[in-house]
Amino acid sequence: MHIQIQCCGIVLMLVLFYFYMRQRRIALHTQRTFLNVFWSTFACIAVDILSIGTIEYRHLFPPVFVDLVAKTYLITLLGVALSALSYMCSDIYRNQGQYRQEMRKYLILTGIGVLGTYLVPIRYHYSTDGKQVLYTHGPSLYVTYGMALVFFVTIFYLLHKKKERINPRRREAVCIWLLVWIAASQIQFMYTEILIVGYAGSIGIMVLYLKLENPETNLDRETGLFNSGALYQYTGELYARDRDFSALVMVFENNSFQNVPLKKREQIRMEIAEYLLKLPDSPAFKYAEDEFYILFSDSDAAEQKIQKIRRRFETGWGSEPACLVQPCWLYLPHSHIVDQPQKLLTLVRYIRQDGMEFSENGLLVVEKDSVDQMNREKETEQLILKAMEEDRVEVYYQPIFSTEEQRITSAEALVRIRERDGSVIPPGTFIDIAEESGLILRFGEIVFEKVCRFIQKYPPEEYGLHYIEVNLSVVQCAYDRLAEDYISIMKKYGVDPRFINLEITESASTTAKKTLLGNMDALIQYGIKFSLDDFGTGQSNLNYIVDMPVDIVKFDKSMTNAYFENGRARYVMDAAIHMIHGMDLQIVSEGIETTEQYEAMKNLGISYIQGYYFSKPLPEEEFIRFIEEHRSR
Repeated sequence: MHIQIQCCGIVLMLVLFYFYMRQRRIALHTQRTFLNVFWSTFACIAVDILSIGTIEYRHLFPPVFVDLVAKTYLITLLGVALSALSYMCSDIYRNQGQYRQEMRKYLILTGIGVLGTYLVPIRYHYSTDGKQVLYTHGPSLYVTYGMALVFFVTIFYLLHKKKERINPRRREAVCIWLLVWIAASQIQFMYTEILIVGYAGSIGIMVLYLKLENPETNLDRETGLFNSGALYQYTGELYARDRDFSALVMVFENNSFQNVPLKKREQIRMEIAEYLLKLPDSPAFKYAEDEFYILFSDSDAAEQKIQKIRRRFETGWGSEPACLVQPCWLYLPHSHIVDQPQKLLTLVRYIRQDGMEFSENGLLVVEKDSVDQMNREKETEQLILKAMEEDRVEVYYQPIFSTEEQRITSAEALVRIRERDGSVIPPGTFIDIAEESGLILRFGEIVFEKVCRFIQKYPPEEYGLHYIEVNLSVVQCAYDRLAEDYISIMKKYGVDPRFINLEITESASTTAKKTLLGNMDALIQYGIKFSLDDFGTGQSNLNYIVDMPVDIVKFDKSMTNAYFENGRARYVMDAAIHMIHGMDLQIVSEGIETTEQYEAMKNLGISYIQGYYFSKPLPEEEFIRFIEEHRSR
């Protein structure tokens, strides 16, 4: 028997180990099980070489010793099979308790296999001249191969049965490794003088290393910090092992480098990365270009470490003159406020998108109430999606009374969501979330289409109505295809554009003025008119009325209330009414609930009155009945 191939396998594994140890690594459970696979394979090859030498020079040793070494080699084959199974289970059973429980039964099987291998005899097949041992065989070999086969079948079973829990790349790598090993075993079985099983094991290790276990794959090439994939894996293992940790998230906003010259920014970023790399017992991760995570296993000591990190940012970065960099800081004192790494990352993203408000020291501490709010918003998003899918979005209509014609002449379309149990959800519950999530675009189209369908079914002129008002959100106003889409919907239902009045808000006119004006121009040319809604909230700048091509200004309910509660507010409202009328615009006063309010607004020259004084928002059929009853009086 020859050992050249086994020696090549040893050399290959030593080279892989050299490169493995040179790289920065993070303590992942899969990496520990990989090392078990590595050393079990290395031991298998080494003992194989030893057994070949012992058998070749068997005349120098007692027969019992030769058998013992040969059987030990067989045992190492079982060790490789067991470590391969352990490697798979480490991906399937992330919880340490589950992993140990699962591996316990395989260890028992291994013990039985070891005992059987040592107790039963092993035989040697000699050359024709009786001088050279060609290969081993006999009961000991059959016990080993039978037990290894059980482990391999189990691995392939788990690869299929638990595939949703296994990293696809890991599944592929393990399959390649085992297939190479099985192929080598078949070759060695057919050609007994070719001893390549050990070398095949080293090839399998190389496959695992290149596809999965190269520590460099967990590093950010630019900074040398651990990357987002490493963050996800590492936190996932901490959650699986029920280990609490703290996290400091460093976020670079647009103004973080406002005092730093462009030429120095990259230098400073690298200097910051080098500083983070040197933090003791606190692995740092680059999650995105502007977002970095620093994790602390000891939550009690985390605050002291955080203070030290933040003090470093107070001293400046870069060569003289040093430049101050002002990142935003999020601190999660306890990781258990969420139970998965994805929820942790989602929570941070949610806080960033929602607008971070910081304490005086520039640090936002993330507590359980942030999680609760995020979960509520996620639930509301799902509610909106389901309502759209199941056609549970409804439009209610609130009548608008004309003080000049002394009758109902228009109505405002107001959206509602009907629950599966029949209850109705008001817009205040979901509109803001629909805007933040981007669902408002599709949601708004559904509402507008339902209004057009209503106009088609109940022609406004037959009921004495001039138009129906439809609200536009800030997000919709910033959508450059709004005019195109709405005109298409009106054409679909044959709706005369003069029956549509679109309501915009002051905030829409400031956040996306150019796009809004483009949409308004296209829709006005088509025949639609506009109202400025919620006047009296926010800045209430009359310049918005001058700039925006609107025909109607809607006074918010707060203006009406202020008129009756504050004497000074009366002068402001009188002046606003005078100026708006001077621009030949009409006014709608919202939130009118009493006869006193109605009479006061009417005497002020308000053109239209809207509120519970006349009617609450009504479903379309009730609204039509209300109109018919009102006309018959």
